[in-house]
Amino acid sequence: MSCFSSADESAHYGFSVCMLLEQYRTELRWAEEGVVELGTGDATAIADVVVALPGLRVHSFDISPSSVAAAQANIEARGIADRYTVELGDFFDQADAAGGPPVSTVISNPPYIPAPDRDILMPELWGGVYGNDLMLQLLKAGYDNVIAAVASYSDPLTTVRTAADLGYRVVNFLAMGLDYGPYSSEPKVRDHIRRLCADGRGWAGDDGYMVAVALFTRNSDAPGDRADQLLRALQLPL
Repeated sequence: MSCFSSADESAHYGFSVCMLLEQYRTELRWAEEGVVELGTGDATAIADVVVALPGLRVHSFDISPSSVAAAQANIEARGIADRYTVELGDFFDQADAAGGPPVSTVISNPPYIPAPDRDILMPELWGGVYGNDLMLQLLKAGYDNVIAAVASYSDPLTTVRTAADLGYRVVNFLAMGLDYGPYSSEPKVRDHIRRLCADGRGWAGDDGYMVAVALFTRNSDAPGDRADQLLRALQLPL
């Protein structure tokens, strides 16, 4: 098992998380509470965020031993092991064992590749048949604030509608176009993405797709709702 790596996507994810945390510092209360993270990967994106935001503390969970080892090495190299900790284990099991969310904000770039099953080039990236299984589970985990990546070909309309049903608003987001990588270009995956888009469950171009990193919140102190703008940015018809 190897760590997923995409320089463009990681840069977009890290920059967006940093911008949203900084802009909504007061509302998210991360300087007092810290944040938790679902899926560490090699930690490079969020390690740079921790370096950029001296008051930020992140406690992360990943189910891959190789990812945890790589993450810990990258964190140590940046000298932030006191503020960025990584635990091997299932994020949702740990949240349940703690009796509920210990902090109010969770961040994640969850696996979002849609496919009929896990038999793809990198099974760790499988997000379910529609690509948003982990995102929907995260929204249902009980955190007041969710900062997460949403891909245009992974049924974002259902994600946004589910979030609204759970009391979340899309306060803000940053969107970027990405080229297809080797995992989303796999013929089995590409064919499935085409079917999803034809059924109105997503959007993808001939060579790429959109990813937005969005802040979903149930906190009334953070005003506004840009859900429709998010869907338009992801090229979804309203």
